[in-house]
Amino acid sequence: MNFHSSAAEKVSPPWLDASQYPFASRWFDQPDGSMHYIDEGQGEPVLFVHGNPSWSFEYRRLIRHFSASHRCLAVDHLGFGLSDKPSHADYTPQAHAARLASFIEAKGLTGITLVVQDWGGPIALDFALRHPERVKRIIAFNSWFFDVRSHVVLRRFSKLVGSALGRWLCERFNFFPRVLMKASFGDAKRFPRHIHAHYLHPFPTAASRAGSWVFPRAIVGESEWLDGLWKQREAIARLPVLLIWGLKDPAFARLLPIWQAAFPAHQTVRLDDVGHNVAEEAGERLIEPMARFLAASRYV
Repeated sequence: MNFHSSAAEKVSPPWLDASQYPFASRWFDQPDGSMHYIDEGQGEPVLFVHGNPSWSFEYRRLIRHFSASHRCLAVDHLGFGLSDKPSHADYTPQAHAARLASFIEAKGLTGITLVVQDWGGPIALDFALRHPERVKRIIAFNSWFFDVRSHVVLRRFSKLVGSALGRWLCERFNFFPRVLMKASFGDAKRFPRHIHAHYLHPFPTAASRAGSWVFPRAIVGESEWLDGLWKQREAIARLPVLLIWGLKDPAFARLLPIWQAAFPAHQTVRLDDVGHNVAEEAGERLIEPMARFLAASRYV
């Protein structure tokens, strides 16, 4: 595994607002491409794992705050953010999980707090279930790690956006970040144009957008893998878990009770006015409950 900094071969793009994202960019090389990540602060590691069509940018406000007391790491999945976007790479969630695991192994991370949203949940929990001794706690925003075929909204969404028409919309019109992401906010006014642009620029061409289409297809298409994760949940059931849930999310709001049942030691914060993209929409509002949770579970 080859790690290198922005001084070595890669530079941040001109559209990236350094006042919003004031972090040193780093990369590590995988067999199918180079993945961007940030590594800020010192202390217990907090690993932020994003979903679709996001990247580490969504966690910027949390990383700025918690890097004063923790080592905050955030990876852009291959095909997303500032990472490479090879057109023929494997963009299934299993492949993303394998690449994340190789990153964690190469960094030698232990005592990890996982912070996950959307597809970040199953991708990161794949590692947690395989290595429960390496994970200390979990913070989840509107995510899942189980078969959702019985949930009508998610099943229909996967069928539509994962179809040939969905692929055409994603690849030709950058449909996922341009339309669907904004529509999933509880209040679109919290997603101003200059911030929205940071989710559009990472996908400049049709070829660069393959990953954003594979994910919605996988919601149903990878149900067996997701069900396999769920069947192993006892391995991490005793971990302290903080669930911060946007209740204006039409699909994922109803998944909260499943998480609560799976983790008896959970704490829950409900955000009545927030949609699917919790970290982007709620921002600094998440700092207080997260700080309280990290302090309370420090010696667990």
